[in-house]
Amino acid sequence: MNKLLKIFTILVFAFLYLPILLLILASFNSGASLAAFSGATFYNYAELFADDDLIGLMLNSILISVLAAALATVLGTAAALGIFRMRKPVRKLILNATNIPITNPDIVTGISLSLLFAFVGRLLRIESVLGFTTLLLAHVTFNLPYVILSVMPKLRQLNPSLNEAALDLGYTPIQAFFKAILPEIMPGILTGAMTAFTMSLDDFVISYFVYGPEFSTLPIEIYNYTKKPVPPKIYALFTLTFFALLLIMIAMNLLQIRDEKRRNRAFDKVSTR
Repeated sequence: MNKLLKIFTILVFAFLYLPILLLILASFNSGASLAAFSGATFYNYAELFADDDLIGLMLNSILISVLAAALATVLGTAAALGIFRMRKPVRKLILNATNIPITNPDIVTGISLSLLFAFVGRLLRIESVLGFTTLLLAHVTFNLPYVILSVMPKLRQLNPSLNEAALDLGYTPIQAFFKAILPEIMPGILTGAMTAFTMSLDDFVISYFVYGPEFSTLPIEIYNYTKKPVPPKIYALFTLTFFALLLIMIAMNLLQIRDEKRRNRAFDKVSTR
């Protein structure tokens, strides 16, 4: 049974990671065909960085991702603080409602937001409402639940007397938040911000329904490449994107490990007193 489980695990990992490995190898392939490796080269990467259109779209994606992650982090943290202070039945109801955008299919969210923006545009008599603003609002919307879900566990781990102790020491409520509460929940905030950034950078389905012709992102342009033979420079782009997201995921895990060690050290100090 154990041997069968090991074989199954290997097959699952092979199914997940062999396509990525093939993609990385293709980005260094001097030939145009994926069926044969003609030799190693960095020409595809040179072509990628020489393409001003693709670089511009990449910068558009990064801009949207950074702004969406920043706004979602601020709004999501504030929302998490408000939800945490609610009564338990109401808090449970709100959290369930917060989880809907995560479980909802992306195509449903994208069409719903597109209809909403079209409705608002008609009310305001704006002919071309879809563009940078609608794209940013859509990304903030689907990123909010991830930030809330990242911050809420840190709020539950807080010592209930921490805020009162800070107030007793003479801090104002705002000072107590920034001096006592914020440092404790910062790992959750950073995790939520990095999750929001990666989700925004990678999004295609929702973006496809809310973008305008004047402002597009890289995933949308890559979709257009699927209608024709994919040039090798796109493989180089995929490879760079994969490693960038991989580094962010590693940073998130290291942050969580560091926070766990810090909490364990604090618990050990309390236990030895």
